[in-house]
Amino acid sequence: LVNELYPYIIEFEEETKNPGLETHRKRKRSGNSDSVERDAAQEAEPSTRLEPGSNPSQCSVPPKKEKDASTKKESLGHWSQGLKISMEDPKMQVYKDEQVVVIKDKYPKARHHWLVLPWASISSLKAVTGEHLELLRHMHTVGEKVIADFAGSSKLRFRLGYHAIPSMSHVHLHVISQDFDSPCLKNKKHWNSFNTEYFLESQAVIEMVQEAGRVTVQDGMCELLKLPLHCHECQQLLPSIPQLKVHLRKHWPK
Repeated sequence: LVNELYPYIIEFEEETKNPGLETHRKRKRSGNSDSVERDAAQEAEPSTRLEPGSNPSQCSVPPKKEKDASTKKESLGHWSQGLKISMEDPKMQVYKDEQVVVIKDKYPKARHHWLVLPWASISSLKAVTGEHLELLRHMHTVGEKVIADFAGSSKLRFRLGYHAIPSMSHVHLHVISQDFDSPCLKNKKHWNSFNTEYFLESQAVIEMVQEAGRVTVQDGMCELLKLPLHCHECQQLLPSIPQLKVHLRKHWPK
């Protein structure tokens, strides 16, 4: 009866026969617990281990990521500042005076594609104020002069204007022929940046600054870069850039 009511008595009796067994079992269980704790500590160790000579308040991984991000930012910054380098390069210059310099676009999107840049440091259209009105007018005049000097005999049509959200730092006026005959014109973004409202006419920008003292860029401009490809001359819808380029030949002056 005792055995049926208290089944563990058997275990107790066995342990009394071998006093060292309970101690052995307890030690074994204790050893397993220590092993689990050690495993957990080792799993956590890679995220907290410090490299020799590193800051003890930081782990090794985040500084590496921070360095990578910093390097990427510096690289991007250098690329976006490219115009400032090009405008100082005599090989790129086609005209300059005390206020502006004109350079050839490094990746022209047409047969004729120049950029008019002020020597004054103006990061973008957002930085333009009423004080820059005469400068904007001068930039437009110089753009027309360059067309006359370098493409005067051409029957090509030209447009002068600014990108609403430029990819390069330092305000610049595009002077571009409307043939768009260039291997550098490769995708929908390139096309729509010159053939939608994303491209702000130079005279419209001048009038905006004259009336409001600043340039206002509407929201959602980036969505214009995703629009379908339409011919800028006849508005025909084209499915791809290669097919658009073939179509454009129909509109080239003869």
